[in-house]
Amino acid sequence: QVKLVESGGGWVQAGGSLRLSCAASGSIFSINEMDWYRQAPGKQRELVARSTSGGSTNYADSVKGRFTISRDNAKNTMYLQMISLIPEDTGVYYCNVERAYWGKGTLVTVAS
Repeated sequence: QVKLVESGGGWVQAGGSLRLSCAASGSIFSINEMDWYRQAPGKQRELVARSTSGGSTNYADSVKGRFTISRDNAKNTMYLQMISLIPEDTGVYYCNVERAYWGKGTLVTVAS
């Protein structure tokens, strides 16, 4: 049983910054892949950022240069640093581990 808990979401004006966290606990001892997804109302859930234990990262074109994914392997925690936020970034952000486990999400609202 793996539990993922996101935190750090909230309301921010366009141009602002937020830092999201995702803590993993339970029956997991090492994590290869940790991903961030987001979903706006009425839209498909999309992959925002991906980080692997090998050190590689990938970002959606819409967030490149503005979002940074990082991880603390000792704490089984990953982060998403978001800067220069725009209203299109609004949505529920979810963490995903090993393409199998999901958190319940944290809401990010960017006001124009």
